[in-house]
Amino acid sequence: MSTTPPDNSVSSTQPDDSVSSTQPDNSVSSTQPDDSVSSTQPDHSVSGTQPAETAPVTDDRLQEEASTPHLMTDSATDSERRAGGGDRWSTALQSIVNGSVLVTVLAVVLALVACGILIAVTDENVRAAAVYFFARPSDTFQAIGTAVGGAYASLFQGSVINFGASSFAQAIVPITRSVDYAVPLVAAGLGIAVSFRAGLFNIGGQGQILIGAAAAGWVGFSFDLPAVVHIPLTIIAGIVGGAVWGGIVGLLKARTGANEVVLTIMLNYVGLYLVSYMLRTPGLLQAKGSPNPISPAMKDSAVLPALFGPRYGVDLGFIVAIIAVVVVWWLLNKSSLGFRFRTIGENPRAARVAGMSVPSLTIWVMLISGALVGIAGAYQVQGAVTSGFTSNIDAGIGFDAITVALLGRSKPWGVFWAAILFGVLKNGGYAMQAANGIPIDIVGVIQALIVLFIAAPPLVRAIFRIPQPGARRRTSTKQSKKAVAA
Repeated sequence: MSTTPPDNSVSSTQPDDSVSSTQPDNSVSSTQPDDSVSSTQPDHSVSGTQPAETAPVTDDRLQEEASTPHLMTDSATDSERRAGGGDRWSTALQSIVNGSVLVTVLAVVLALVACGILIAVTDENVRAAAVYFFARPSDTFQAIGTAVGGAYASLFQGSVINFGASSFAQAIVPITRSVDYAVPLVAAGLGIAVSFRAGLFNIGGQGQILIGAAAAGWVGFSFDLPAVVHIPLTIIAGIVGGAVWGGIVGLLKARTGANEVVLTIMLNYVGLYLVSYMLRTPGLLQAKGSPNPISPAMKDSAVLPALFGPRYGVDLGFIVAIIAVVVVWWLLNKSSLGFRFRTIGENPRAARVAGMSVPSLTIWVMLISGALVGIAGAYQVQGAVTSGFTSNIDAGIGFDAITVALLGRSKPWGVFWAAILFGVLKNGGYAMQAANGIPIDIVGVIQALIVLFIAAPPLVRAIFRIPQPGARRRTSTKQSKKAVAA
């Protein structure tokens, strides 16, 4: 072999780039012509001691490229064509199983099952039948079915559809009442969800509802205006009141770095005692000539009109709630401001590096969050209690909204359906208490258990044997080699 072309020749004096006959790992045996490579191709030479059949050289990057979609070059159509019809259905099923919606639904189911056990244990007939359980076990199971089934049947018929009604119009009255309970939860839940998406914990829904209700109530009973002007003006007053109360938290958080949880909780007490003081002071919110801390009744022009007549509970507030859901959805998913909210919620440090003003965004988040909660305060005085309100006008909605936001995964439409569920539970709880003698506190237990199970997704997945999200199917070595060869 000539040594004149040093770049491509094999020489024993060039150990760095050549293949020597004394190096069996990189040399080519002349006695194996079938599997050898010419010495003029040093890059593809194989050892003379290597077996005749060798496995193809595999690369982990090639395996991943063959088994995963080409994110940078493939379109959705190309990925689906590569996956095939069966894999598409499998991927869809896996996304459902690994998604948060399934865990949320199962959390509600577990809460209902747990409360069913609680109802059965506390029922007198069940306990009486359990005394002779081993003699006649069927009596115990029958008593359990009667107690639990009767309770949940009363809850359903009292909050969704009354099957015993004489007409369809009468049968759907319960669901309209449930919607009436859900409207303030939708607005307040949206406000809490906005703060959650931005990484802030707005626990001050109670104070923001109280201030919003006070502002809306004052506008509602102080002016005589046409309904087309009075109704939106009253709603705007509630929005401004809630926004101011939430904006105080955002300002203190941005300027001093104070913890928003502590601020919102303390402002709840400030708002409560401030409204109580104004309700006891003539000339502010107290009704004239009344010794009680109660406001005057709302003007008829400020009251939200019913959409389907006085028999049903759905009024104009339901339309306002749907509009709020659509606006928040657009804000969080389609606007640049919403993108910045989500960015500071995911990684404030990255937001600063990208040039975003985190303090300014914090103030905007709390302003918008408080404004949405203020809508709930306005609804309380315009739709729920129009004959005059007291310091209990919040009705615990500020704290229930936290549960609604958690159940809805801080997504606008998720919050909407979570609020409907809580409205159904609250409305059906009264029917369950009246028909079966079950304390309405059982509804609070259901809500608490829902939050408990939602806060522990691994527990729900373990109970129902659902795989953890992100688990990948392991492919065999043979399939990997076929993928590389293809």
